[in-house]
This record gives sequence, C-alpha cells and structure tokens, in this order.
Amino acid sequence: MEPVSTSEPPSGQMGIIEGMGSDLSTLDEPIRDTIMRDLTSIGLKLKYVMLPRSRVDKAAGLKQWDLWGPLFICLALSIVLSTQAPSDQAGYVFALVYVLVWIGSGVVTINAQLLKGQLSFFQSVCVLGYCVFPLVIAAFFCALLPSANRMSQLVKVILVVLGFTWATGASVGFMTDCLPEDRQALGVYPVWLFYVAIAWIVLLT
Repeated sequence: MEPVSTSEPPSGQMGIIEGMGSDLSTLDEPIRDTIMRDLTSIGLKLKYVMLPRSRVDKAAGLKQWDLWGPLFICLALSIVLSTQAPSDQAGYVFALVYVLVWIGSGVVTINAQLLKGQLSFFQSVCVLGYCVFPLVIAAFFCALLPSANRMSQLVKVILVVLGFTWATGASVGFMTDCLPEDRQALGVYPVWLFYVAIAWIVLLT
C-alpha cells in the first residue's frame, strides 16, 4: 500500500484560502446587519444619482454594482404607473415598464461593450437602473396631480422633463467615463433613447 499523503498546501496558498474564506463568508453575520449594510449601499448609490456633483471621483460610487436597488426602483416605477392606468390595463402597464427597464438597460449595456467600453455587464445595468430613480420621483408626483386639469398637465410635463434630464445626466456621466473618447456619442445616444422611452410612458400614463 502506498503511504497516504498528509502534505499541506504551501503557506502562501493556505493564506490565500484562509483570506478568501474570511472575506466572503457572512454566515456568522446577523441578518439585521446584512440588511442594513445593503440598504446603506442602496442609499449611497441613490445619493450619487441625485447629487452627482457631490462625488469626488466621477461615478466611483456606482461602480460597486448590485441589482437589489435597480429591482426595487423598477418595481416602484411599475407599480406607480400601473395604479394610474385603467383597471383592465394595469397588468399590461406593469409588465411593459418592467420589461422595458431590464431589456432596455441590457441592450444599452451590450451596445457599450461592443464599442469597447471598459465596464462589466451587471455594472452597467446597475447604473442604468439606479438612474431611473429621478423618473420614479416624477411619476409619483404626477400620480398626485388631478388628471382633468390643464395646469396639472403642464406641471406633469415639467416634472417628467426634469426627471428625464436628471436621469440622463447621471447615467451619461458614467458612460462617458467608460467609453473611448471617439465612441462616446455612439454609446450615449442609446442611453438617451432608453430614458426617452421611460419618460414617454410616464407622460402618457
């Protein structure tokens, strides 16, 4: 019989394995701490979207991607718009907005990657999803306006334009940092169309 090998991995490899385990394991962390950490991260990213001039490094805070924030934002927008639609079309509006946000952000991301953009797929989807938040705020306030009033229609247009401008400005700042200088226009144009489509749905609902 051959002797059973009891050799251990080199000390350097053992250090790497132990380090990976200590960094990635959150099994001993209380659920409350995990939830609060995620909520804090989402709030910080929303701050970068709503107050872009407060960032020291442009779009640095949005580069640590997650999909929880975009999911909540997408659901919030879908719910707000579906409540304003006729009862027989509420489900259709909800599905339309939900699919548009995720499919649209995916298409914009693929376009940026084909243009040799230095960004990951989920990183870009995360940023585009978070930057929808100004349009969610616009849709919420539009839902509070009376529908049969010309002045309220004007206010609604102003709110949607402001939300669209804020969302586009926050996302374009990220995209231009990740794209080659000679291809930035080709990468920014689909971003503009993406938010135009969402703003148009908010305006018509």
